Amino acid sequence: MRLLRVTISAWTASFRHPSFMIGFQPTLPIPPLSTVFGLISAAAGKPITPKETPLGFFFSSEGMGVDLERIIEIEPGKTSKSNILRREFLFNPKLTLYVDLKLKAAFQQPKYPLLLGRSSDLAKVDELKKVELVEKENVPMAPSIYTYPPQGCDNAFICALPVYFNTNIPREAVGSRKFFLIKEPFHSIEKVWFDVEKGIGFPLYTEESLGL
Repeated sequence: MRLLRVTISAWTASFRHPSFMIGFQPTLPIPPLSTVFGLISAAAGKPITPKETPLGFFFSSEGMGVDLERIIEIEPGKTSKSNILRREFLFNPKLTLYVDLKLKAAFQQPKYPLLLGRSSDLAKVDELKKVELVEKENVPMAPSIYTYPPQGCDNAFICALPVYFNTNIPREAVGSRKFFLIKEPFHSIEKVWFDVEKGIGFPLYTEESLGL
């Protein structure tokens, strides 16, 4: 399978945990599919979902810290007020995407800023390259997000997350389900999609594989 490999980096990233609405804001260790599809949509300037492109990705960062963030709280019929909360962030994140070749122009000249989480987590494109993926078993696997507990990995963070958000007002989550977020490399005995040049395997999602 021929796809476009897109390497994206930033200084910081933060992916909101859906179970924490107020107070301390932890970050997910891996971006949800909805965040990645949101980033691709920003580059394209239009909604991109699993109908428009297959998606594979892996993610890494060099550490984690906690920042103080000022927020504005607004209640209907009342005046707004400011507050301070503690938010986790990931340092020097790197996201490697595999998407349809037709999205190359979108990443060459993104329509909107690329973000890895908050509006302050501005990201940049470091590489665009056409690559050929092969199916292979018994290979090293990258940190990524999985719809099932992969064989060969015994440590995963489990969370209910959407695949993407639609354009309705208000926006609605689509394809919400349990995901397994794996933040450390492992070795898989299953057949997976494999980037020969990078020497690493990862899950590849399509509309059919996600049941959408």
